[in-house]
Amino acid sequence: MQSGIAASAELVSQFNTLLSSPAEFGLLVTIANEQLTPLRQLTSPSPSASFSSNVSSLLTPHVKPNEALYIILRRHASTPALAVVTYVPDAAPVRQKMLFAATRLTLVRELGSEHFRETIFATTAAELSPSGFEKHDAHAAQDAPLTEEERTLGEVKRAEQEAGSGTGTREIHLSKSLSMPVAENAIAGLKGLASGSEKLVMLRINPDTEVVELVPSGAQPGSITELVGEISATEPRFTFFRFEHEHGGVESAPVLFFYTCPTTPGTKSIKYRMMYPLMKRAVLEVASREAGLEVEKKFEVEEVDEITERGVLEDLHPKVEKKAAFSRPKRPGR
Repeated sequence: MQSGIAASAELVSQFNTLLSSPAEFGLLVTIANEQLTPLRQLTSPSPSASFSSNVSSLLTPHVKPNEALYIILRRHASTPALAVVTYVPDAAPVRQKMLFAATRLTLVRELGSEHFRETIFATTAAELSPSGFEKHDAHAAQDAPLTEEERTLGEVKRAEQEAGSGTGTREIHLSKSLSMPVAENAIAGLKGLASGSEKLVMLRINPDTEVVELVPSGAQPGSITELVGEISATEPRFTFFRFEHEHGGVESAPVLFFYTCPTTPGTKSIKYRMMYPLMKRAVLEVASREAGLEVEKKFEVEEVDEITERGVLEDLHPKVEKKAAFSRPKRPGR
């Protein structure tokens, strides 16, 4: 998702001060009046103060459990020295969550991506404590860094794949200030599902571009059990499935929506746990508005194996309890 929000002149000015002054430890940024606006500068009490002590004394008091925030920090001694944190707590208002998720790339782009060494996602105050940053660093160290040559080859292969498939991207405007890039073949797949020519459409979010993409699959599962075998057990997915089945002698084919976000250790799904819930509603809106798709039931689970045919059928066809008829008591003496 992307928004039409831009950086204010005041933010650019204070950011330049952060770049030029070693005494400046960080800059807190919010969204106000449809602009990225500086909230507070964090000045280190001593040039020799450690990152951890600055986090404890300067940052922690400003992290609230119900307000989203962008946090720019001086983390490294060499350039690029800055890190940007997108802090979106679960208790924040839904619209605020959407805006902050949609604008984070704009913040980095407008201030200059060359100044930032890393981007961090956080949903709890504990992640922004000294121990929280240590855990982040330990997790990041698990992934072996790519060489410049490997990165370049990866970009070339991705570009070749996109060119070969001829996949375009359409910007879907969800409101005045929110839009979401969706691959054309993803929209085509949803339209096929609405018309009945497709049974299964799986979508993912590209972590680099934040484009909603179609997951290639030629599968036509005939049951929930077969469907489960097609959904990734290690990466989040938005799955639309036309479930053709018979119940009580009646045949039906409702469209079901499954949002899965595995927490399996060793996968990168945790990194995107914030992005997927925020974009779930937008994906459903695109399916309805752009493809005319009517979803009968929505399911949200972490692990794929939590989806069972019995559970789906119980949700689709809940048992109706029969109430015993009220029997009027007999009158005395009769």
